[in-house]
Amino acid sequence: MASTTDSEAHNLESLLSSEERDFLVRNNGDQVTISNLVGKTVGLYFSGSWCGPCRGFTPKLVEVYEELSSKGDFEVVFISSDRANEAFDQYFAKMPWLSIPFSDSGSIKRLKDLFKVRGIPCLVIIDSNGKVSTDKGVSIIRDFGSEAYPFTPERINDLREEEEAAKKQQTLRSILISSSRDFVISNTGTEIPVSELEGKVIGLYFVVDDHRGCTEFTTKLVEVYRKIKDTGENFEVVLVWLDDEEEEESFKQSFDAMPWLALPFKDKSCEKLARYFELRALPTLTIIGPDGKTLHPNVAELVEEHGVEAYPFSPEKVAELAEIEKARLEAQTLESILVSGDTDFVIEKSGSKVPVSELVGKNILLYFSAEWCPPCRAFLSKFIEIYHEIKAKDHGFEVIFISSDRNQPAFDEFFSGMPWLALPFGDDRKAFLQRRFKIGGIPAVVAIGPSGRTLTTQAKQLLQVHGADAYPFTEDHLKKQEQKHLKQQEQKLEEMTKGWPEKVKTELHPEHELTLTRRSAFICNGCREIGHAWSFFCKQCDFDLHPKCGLKQDEATKNGPKEGWSCEGDVCKKS
Repeated sequence: MASTTDSEAHNLESLLSSEERDFLVRNNGDQVTISNLVGKTVGLYFSGSWCGPCRGFTPKLVEVYEELSSKGDFEVVFISSDRANEAFDQYFAKMPWLSIPFSDSGSIKRLKDLFKVRGIPCLVIIDSNGKVSTDKGVSIIRDFGSEAYPFTPERINDLREEEEAAKKQQTLRSILISSSRDFVISNTGTEIPVSELEGKVIGLYFVVDDHRGCTEFTTKLVEVYRKIKDTGENFEVVLVWLDDEEEEESFKQSFDAMPWLALPFKDKSCEKLARYFELRALPTLTIIGPDGKTLHPNVAELVEEHGVEAYPFSPEKVAELAEIEKARLEAQTLESILVSGDTDFVIEKSGSKVPVSELVGKNILLYFSAEWCPPCRAFLSKFIEIYHEIKAKDHGFEVIFISSDRNQPAFDEFFSGMPWLALPFGDDRKAFLQRRFKIGGIPAVVAIGPSGRTLTTQAKQLLQVHGADAYPFTEDHLKKQEQKHLKQQEQKLEEMTKGWPEKVKTELHPEHELTLTRRSAFICNGCREIGHAWSFFCKQCDFDLHPKCGLKQDEATKNGPKEGWSCEGDVCKKS
């Protein structure tokens, strides 16, 4: 990306023109002479219609552009990454600003290269003097909108300082009220003044439409919300809808099924709150206490695990629940995690039921996976080999497949290639197990010992490193395996260096000899590629060469290649 500290002043007329062209175009075909932009703050907008994030950001930029249009000293220039003129025309038709003509591919490439554009959307801001203010225009617009104008580093620093000061003096009003709105809405459209919510415990519920986790959590939250309200507690939830690309009808349909309040659709405060509370995951339910201060950044897991018992989400209550959870984990048995009501079985590929009681006392791996997931399919073949290897040594071992497949046929096809057991497709126990073991991605493998207690939630990674030797996943066994693994790696590294000189001379770094040194990771100053393990290194100058580069240079310095050497990748060995 362009350097935000680059002091070079660009001449807009030479920057945006070509030998054949001294103008930019509007979407109606009008031509605007580039000299009209001199003295203005200009945003160079690198974007393309095929890019989802670009399509999502463009409406935000349009909104900011229109808010600033009255100033008369801000302009945007579209620099297209579209592949066809028709796509360019359709996309540009939605933009009220100027553009480099689609036909001028030379200028488009030159500008992308000049500002080192490696991804889109990208918005490079050039100030009125022709200097680059920032190449982070996209994130600045998302964070601050038109308030960031004129987009100088000083203005952005001021806004961030104001945000930090506001956090220290946070109130419910400072969070939920904007310059144009002092209310939230019910699902009937009634405007509820924010002042009526003061003094209550408030849950800010951040949602994205069609997000499976949000959909599942909403059902649970509706149940908990109604139970809390039935007890007469001063509790309210405010929906913060984050899906700008959806139509308002989608918002209304989802909101109609929720008994609480919401910020209006596409309200500017929605994204501002997501940034303010440093949103990291979905679903998120942020709790604001009666005094307007943040009680907890996200109680979604607590609500899932403990339901209404998690209220009022205070530090004392959270500590109490943590002790309960600790005791629950210590008392965990296989039946406590795999039996739910009358559902006390897993299944074989034939569909036959295997009672959980028959698995008690065995080492169990819970395998979270899905047919649609490429990493899952890649891991499966190796996992099956490991399964058979362990099973041949210990019959007191089993794997249970827990599917995230989207339909029964996909589940059936994927499960048909596995030699172990499974939860039935669509089983309610899956959601509980995902929460219990905090499964954030698949494939994942959780190891349960003969007592029913959890040995590790990182069994997949251990299987990838140690294979069947990771079994039975006990702490002492894994320590021994890790020591064995490190020793083997050390031996391999030592084997690599046999015959290598301790020092080399090179024309690339004539000042000092380079010493063979163990390095975790580095950038080779010769070929500019990443290296690891070994480097010919000058500590004084922080200069690295791959072994292949260092030995090659050393041979060249000694006038000719050294017979009997061969180099492959990062490794050079004696033949």
